[in-house]
Amino acid sequence: MNRRDFILNSLKIGAGFSFLPFPDKNVFSLISAPVNSRVVEIVNPAVRKSGSFNAAVISRMLDEGISQLYGNENPRTVWKNLFPAHHTVGIKVNCLSGKHGASHTMLVEAVIEKLRRAGIPPGSIIIWDRLDRDLENAGFSLNRTNKNKVRCFGNDTAGFDRKLYMNGSVASLVSRTLTQFCDSVINIPVLKDHGIVGITLSMKNFFGAIHNPNKYHASAGNPFVADLYEMDIIRRKSRLIICDALDAQHEGGPPFKPQWVWPMNGLLLALDGVALDRVGWEIIERKRAETGFPPLEKAGRKPEYILTAGQKGIGQSQLDEIEWVKSGV
Repeated sequence: MNRRDFILNSLKIGAGFSFLPFPDKNVFSLISAPVNSRVVEIVNPAVRKSGSFNAAVISRMLDEGISQLYGNENPRTVWKNLFPAHHTVGIKVNCLSGKHGASHTMLVEAVIEKLRRAGIPPGSIIIWDRLDRDLENAGFSLNRTNKNKVRCFGNDTAGFDRKLYMNGSVASLVSRTLTQFCDSVINIPVLKDHGIVGITLSMKNFFGAIHNPNKYHASAGNPFVADLYEMDIIRRKSRLIICDALDAQHEGGPPFKPQWVWPMNGLLLALDGVALDRVGWEIIERKRAETGFPPLEKAGRKPEYILTAGQKGIGQSQLDEIEWVKSGV
């Protein structure tokens, strides 16, 4: 499969309106693809090993997930086509909840290994989030300056672009890591509940890329989360979402609350962040029902912003229009 065929094939998988890369021309194009979005759920209990996780199993889960996301394409081919060797790739993690509630370091290390095998040198990979201390508390080692190794720093090190980025209800300064340092981004949110906006997954993870996220939690985040995710700078650079569902939380978030965490042993992969968030919402609702908690709507924090994003054409928010692929490896 050549690159053009690969990109055209991705139209069968992506959101209703998706920015898809054309590496040969080094440009991006807005393409309408009125087809179902695909979300791949990979679950494997063998990923747990002696109180931690099995790195080899995580690696296999990534291969299986990304292969199914692209119609059983060879995983290495997918990585190479998504991330050209000349790109600097940002890995947007979620570290606010500390080590036990953050994007797992072992998963991030597995993603880095996939990028390296695809031809991305370590110095062209940046792990980033809101603050240096958040990253350290989650178990990541900071590297602010050594460009021969994977770098890792927060917005307090990178700073914010001077330009005010505006869309709908949102007006924010955006991290220079996103605007200046990275050509493409892998989004690695955590599958978890949020006590104000219902859930915090793909779209809301970019609250960690702006200077004023505290302004956008009113009305359960609607339409703020959708308006932020619609921004060109985010959609144009977002290439892949790998949701960390190794441990998932259905109540009490975003702080880590171990009594409401369950070992899902899974990953969710998608190109369409709206579709992934809709699937994640459904998973959390089912777990809440199973454990005796009311639906998020009755709890007063229905994540309506996901439906708003679908109405805006950012991605697919209707569950029956999402191709939800479930698999074990």
